[in-house]
This record gives sequence, structure tokens and C-alpha cells, in this order.
Amino acid sequence: MSERVLVKQLQGLADGPVSVSGWVETVRDQKKVQFVILRDETGAVQLVNPATRPAEDGSEQDAAALALTDLISNLATGTFLTVTGELKHDERVKLGGVEIKIGALDVAAAALPETPIAADSGLDKRMDWRFLDLRQRRNNLIFRVQTTLEHAFRSYWIERDYIEVHSPKLMASASESNAELFSLEYFEDKTAYLAQSPQFFKQMAQVAGFGKIFEIAPAFRADPSFTSRHATEFTSVDAEISWIDSHEDVAAMQEELLQTAFQAVKDKHGAEIEELFGLEVQVPAIPFPRIPLAEAREIVKSRGYEIPRTDGDLDPEGERQISAYVEETYGHQFVFITDYHPEIRAFYHMRDEETGLTKSYDLLFKGVEITTGAQREHRVDVLIEQAKEKGLGAEHLDFYFDFFRYGAPPHGGFGMGLARVLMLLLGESSIREVTYLFRGPTRLAP
Repeated sequence: MSERVLVKQLQGLADGPVSVSGWVETVRDQKKVQFVILRDETGAVQLVNPATRPAEDGSEQDAAALALTDLISNLATGTFLTVTGELKHDERVKLGGVEIKIGALDVAAAALPETPIAADSGLDKRMDWRFLDLRQRRNNLIFRVQTTLEHAFRSYWIERDYIEVHSPKLMASASESNAELFSLEYFEDKTAYLAQSPQFFKQMAQVAGFGKIFEIAPAFRADPSFTSRHATEFTSVDAEISWIDSHEDVAAMQEELLQTAFQAVKDKHGAEIEELFGLEVQVPAIPFPRIPLAEAREIVKSRGYEIPRTDGDLDPEGERQISAYVEETYGHQFVFITDYHPEIRAFYHMRDEETGLTKSYDLLFKGVEITTGAQREHRVDVLIEQAKEKGLGAEHLDFYFDFFRYGAPPHGGFGMGLARVLMLLLGESSIREVTYLFRGPTRLAP
């Protein structure tokens, strides 16, 4: 087997024999010469073949050359193949300054001649044929950026002695409430639920003495939302730490984490993101601005927008308005909204004894919420009372309360949606664009 060379390596090689593999992007079949643009996971290269056509006078031609010309003429877009030939550097070649003169061409799998999607196909149509849609260089970059982002998260935490956990996604009861749960049949006529969040098990790790933990894993919400930022299955980025003084310790860790990760993305992909997405990656300065919720609502009102919600929270337009204010005032794309009323927070959020508000925050990035974080209530008697206030019965939460009956440190953490971060980082309009295979109320395939 010839050693395969990646397209990105070709510029560094000397002229001579080479073998590359990938799929056909375009074919230009001219009378005297044929050009094929071959793309692999790292880039595209021009292949060239001097065409050999049947002689008009019927004279005999080289059979192998005729066969190669005919094969190239019939190549369909998307055909996967391996080509061996002669690499030549030529500055006149616009695509990387190199080309390969085809010596032999081996088709691994031919594609059907007509592709079901085009560059101008709608989002739903492209999602139907996602495996073809992902062949674009732009989409390939999305998932390289995602890989760098996740690697930077993990590196940040591991360098600081965090433990990575993998919590179960099958649960016997709700993780936060009975709403937005997917249920499924389990053994012996039992019902199981898909985890909305690793929240309870993150807290269990604190009680177990792990100190600092993180998890990057799927989460599930039976939420029939069709917005650009909701999904029924998504990747949640979670962390939980012990011995904190307040939610401010969690926020400080998260902003440092994001600054580190954005710098890693800028360093590795900044130029290509600017080329393909038309934007410059901005590494956020720390600390991020912090605005209490009540103050944020007043700022939004002063900008001429009346929030229609009656529960005291921000709505999506309110989030956009306060983020616009922060951008104008502080030149920052992130803002922590803090001090939420207990009525609009989970029962396990700790409350400030002086104000009665929760020690929690939402983090907005470019006008969209990407995170909820908080200090958790670790005193079991207080925790039980707060659950009762929310109408949550002990029969479903007793296993959780058990975590705190044998001692627990003060702790807190956050959950962050990976796709939302990626969508906003790259300036995309929907998380469907940055999710490998999207799952929503009407999409279970491919």
C-alpha cells in the first residue's frame, strides 16, 4: 500500500511520486486536459491529466490512457478515490501552488451522479443530508474548532487537578423537576428518565470528597421549542467545585476557563475563521462585567423595551438589549447577570441571608444565555424546605437529600451549552449549523 499523504502536507514535499486520497469536489473535462479538484479532511488539491481521446482517423491509441481519460470524464462529485502521480510545485496554480499529474486512479466508492443538496439548499434540506453537508470546508472547520474548544476546557481543568466524571444518563427520577423529561420503559415494568442535567451527581462528587470535577456529556430536554438555540439532545459542559465562599468563585473560574479556551481557538484557527466566517475571534478580557438582575431590567427599560415576562426574569430580547448595553458601555461580549429571585431559580440554589436572593448567575454571550451557575445549598434541612416550597416531594428526592445527611462542603458550579458557545463564537444563526447531528422535536434522523 502506498503511503497516503494529506493535502496539507503537499506544499512541504519535494516534486516527485505521491499518493493522496479523498473525494471529488469538481471535474473540468476539457478536450485536451482534465482537471479534478480532490478534497480530503485537510484541504483540496488540483489533479491534472493530459486527455487521450479516440483518434478521429480511427488510429490506435494507448488503451490505458484512453481508459484513464474515460474514467475521469465519468467521475461524479463526491466519489471517493486514491490517486498516485507526480507532485509538481507551480506558483501559477491558485490552489496551494501545487498540482499532481495523475498516474493511476483507484475509485474506492463511486457517488451517484446527482447530489441531493446544493449550496443554496435550505437548512432543513441540508440537515436531511447532513453527511453531505458536512463535506464543506466551512463545516469541517466548525468541528475542528469544537475539538480545540473542548480540549482547552479539559486542559484547563486537568492542569488544575480537577477530576473528570461520567454521570449516568438513565435516571430513576427527575434531576430538577418533573417537566421537560423524556421517559422510557425499563426492566420489570419500571420507568426511567433521560437526564436533563448531571446536577445531582456533580453535587454527589462534592460530598464524596472529589473537590473539583467536570463533565462534558449529553443532556436531554423534552422541550418542544423550535428556536435557533434549543435542542432536545445537546452537549452540556459542567463543572462543580468545593469550598467556595459564593457563586463569585464559580464565575471567576468560568471566565478564566473561557478566556483560556477562546485564546486556544484564536491561536489555532483564527486566520481560517476570519477567512471562512468573516469574523475575528475576540478573546474576552477578565473580569467579565457583572450586573444584578434588577438593575439589568431597569437598563433594558431605559433603552425603550418593556419585558413582557411577569416572573421578573429577562426574555430573549431583554438579553439582547442588556448585552448591547454591555458592548456599548464596556466593549465586552460577555456579562454575568446575578442575584435572581428564588421563584425563578432551582430549589438547590443557595439564598443570601440578607437579600433573600439566590447566589446565582446567568452568563450571556453576544445576547444569548449560555450558562446558569450558582452556589448550591449544602445544608440538608434548608434544602428540604426549599424543595417543599417548589412543590417537589421527598419521595422523588430522598436519594438526593441522602447525599447531604452525612456531611457536605460548601460548593457550586455551572452548566454550559457547548453548541450555543460554538454558534456565537462563529457568528452562526442556529445551533443546528454547529451540531454534528441535531435532535429537535421533529428531527430524529439521520
